Amino acid sequence: MCIGVPMEILSCNDLIAHCCNEEEGREQEVDMSLVGNQLMGTWVLVFQGVAREVIETDVLDQVLRARRAMAAALEGGDVDVFFADLINREPELPDFLKDEAGEKNVKNIN
Repeated sequence: MCIGVPMEILSCNDLIAHCCNEEEGREQEVDMSLVGNQLMGTWVLVFQGVAREVIETDVLDQVLRARRAMAAALEGGDVDVFFADLINREPELPDFLKDEAGEKNVKNIN
């Protein structure tokens, strides 16, 4: 599993963008070959210097919360605050694992 870093595009010239991650206080050149030329202000998820995905603000918020939770967990802190939307609810199965009636029973996919 890779952990992408959300970065904002400051400028983009063909398939090379100058991006920044203000939380970590760093800027870097990013290969845009997988996502194409993007406009200034666009957010991308970067792994090993390559933009893997263009992300919207809702995904950006989720990624930032998850990264903060990971940092808190590594320091022995409480992570519940970062996943408030998941606390006190049962996880939902994806549709392909639900039975034909839509019930939350694991479907036999063999």
